[in-house]
Amino acid sequence: MKIIKEEKIKEIVSKLCIQANTILRKDVFFALKTALNKEKNKRAKKILEAIIKNALIAKRKNLAICQDTGIPCVFVELGKDVKIIGDLKSAITKGVELGYKKGYLRNSIVEPLLREKPGYKPPIIHIDIVGGDKLTLTVLPKGFGCENKTQLKMFRPTEKIEEIKKFIVEVVKSAGPDACPPFIVGVGIGGTADYACFLAKKALLKKINTQYSILNTGISKLEYDLLSEINKLNIGPMGLGGKTTCLGVNILTYPTHIAGLPVAVNISCHALRSATVTL
Repeated sequence: MKIIKEEKIKEIVSKLCIQANTILRKDVFFALKTALNKEKNKRAKKILEAIIKNALIAKRKNLAICQDTGIPCVFVELGKDVKIIGDLKSAITKGVELGYKKGYLRNSIVEPLLREKPGYKPPIIHIDIVGGDKLTLTVLPKGFGCENKTQLKMFRPTEKIEEIKKFIVEVVKSAGPDACPPFIVGVGIGGTADYACFLAKKALLKKINTQYSILNTGISKLEYDLLSEINKLNIGPMGLGGKTTCLGVNILTYPTHIAGLPVAVNISCHALRSATVTL
């Protein structure tokens, strides 16, 4: 049995909030550099160079990569052999508030209808009970320029895969330049309506696959096919045209009911930020 105190969780979450907002994930940074090397459009190359330079400056000067530091989504994998001394959710909430204040990150959370003075809490918390004696904490700050482009569609269970692909591509097309491309596209397929949306968000935590030399016939091929179709849209970096509309497509699936087929799409801007620690 591993024992972890509330104060330790608060401290870790605080650091993760700052790390996620100031240091771009390695896989995302690599995907941007790969896109720059492949891009032929001069304006697109210039934008990609600026995005990469911005990420480097943010890391060096410990500044937010984007002024929209998002709503913090915290994913928790709690081992069944871990004992928390204190309140887990309270520790996470306090850690988010502390981290955002320490990092001089924007307070963007408001009551949905009254829209009063924004604050730092509460975050969105997803807890999954797993085997073992480890506690894994992941912070994903989600900006709303891209979050607002989320879409869900409840397909008939007999729908062909081509119609699902068409829907996903159309969601990206409708987002256009508003969600700050190049995008990373998260897709959730299956479960219930709410769970498909969760899967689409969680899919953004998967590393971006930039190597397609070996493809399975299943999900990885579907990801590759969608990436190819999306990059034919010619939206390009920041909507100025080019072959780099999307850096990667990540798909997660879950069994669903015989009478349904939920599909959700959650888009991230080029500043896909997340940080993880396992205790």
